[in-house]
Amino acid sequence: MSNLTHIWPFFIISDIKDSIDFYVKKLGFEVRFIGPEGDPFWAIVGRDNISIMLKAIAPDIMPVPNHSRHEWARWDAYIHTSDPDALFTEFNAAGVAFHQTLKDNEDGLRGFEVKDADGYVLFFGRPKE
Repeated sequence: MSNLTHIWPFFIISDIKDSIDFYVKKLGFEVRFIGPEGDPFWAIVGRDNISIMLKAIAPDIMPVPNHSRHEWARWDAYIHTSDPDALFTEFNAAGVAFHQTLKDNEDGLRGFEVKDADGYVLFFGRPKE
């Protein structure tokens, strides 16, 4: 059974190598595509049934995570997981720095937040039982 279900956001990033390293080495994702060959600037990384597209546009086009535009828009992606406790334990063992640790929040969700290499905030969780 897959722990993750569905997502396919497209993040503008500052550096393709830094972003890929974070998703692969910290979150256990795999590189599903990278291109163009020789001078890559975009990639698809994924795990289980989800994927995230990453693209470095130009040096003057910087990432703009939601929280940088408004404090009430903390998340750039909600990633549903059937077992947030197990995923939290896995990420913790991998040395992931959490933006918010595992908890039941005021929105009726159980999960945690991770900030990626460009400041995008990913919420991994599910509705409380």
